[in-house]
Amino acid sequence: MKKFRILMALFVVVVFAGFVFAVAENGSESLTKLMDGNKRFVSGTLAQKDLGDAKRKELVKGQKPFAIVLTCSDSRVAPEYIFDQGLGDIFVVRVAGNVVDPISIGSIEYAAEHLHSPLLIVLGHEKCGAVAATLEAKGKPEGNIGAIIKKIMPAAKSAKKKGGTKDEILEAAIKENVKNTAHEIMKKSKIIQHLVHEGKLKVVAGEYSLQTGKVEMIEFECCSKPCVAHTEHHRSH
Repeated sequence: MKKFRILMALFVVVVFAGFVFAVAENGSESLTKLMDGNKRFVSGTLAQKDLGDAKRKELVKGQKPFAIVLTCSDSRVAPEYIFDQGLGDIFVVRVAGNVVDPISIGSIEYAAEHLHSPLLIVLGHEKCGAVAATLEAKGKPEGNIGAIIKKIMPAAKSAKKKGGTKDEILEAAIKENVKNTAHEIMKKSKIIQHLVHEGKLKVVAGEYSLQTGKVEMIEFECCSKPCVAHTEHHRSH
């Protein structure tokens, strides 16, 4: 009987510790997961994924993605591959030029508020066609594609003012566009603002290199203070 009580006590401790660990996961830990996955992707040492029947049945019961990724629709920029994640791990919102509108912001809010994802990364990428097209656009943008160009235009104008070579201007516009998108999400979503201020959501920005496969973090002003997001850590690799 005594042994049984000891075993039960140990069981309770183990279960409770596991619960605390699960709840304790925050945005910084989720970012580390993503960046570790990116390192595996770059090195080609990908983790084994559970894509079997048991995993699919488990996900039927519900999802709990540990991160939200807003990125471009470009076929070369697939977050699940870039961050070496499996089914149910990340909540992905993709649109050309990684810009946002009420629908995409609503999607982000759903993942942050209802699925309790503790991290949002706004991810741009090298040689972004949508940004390049905006830099080359002449006259007033029209139509549905014009709506995308209109969103990116402030970043394009800012990059042109800074000057440089064509490639330098494109790169500056890509980074500026990522920061503008992150700011727009914060500005237009009271839900995201609240979660960030409560410490329940971390918002970061990054850029994916088509050539190397690496994701480099981009510093931007978030909640009146710089959001560095492991910049020093990632540059050391």
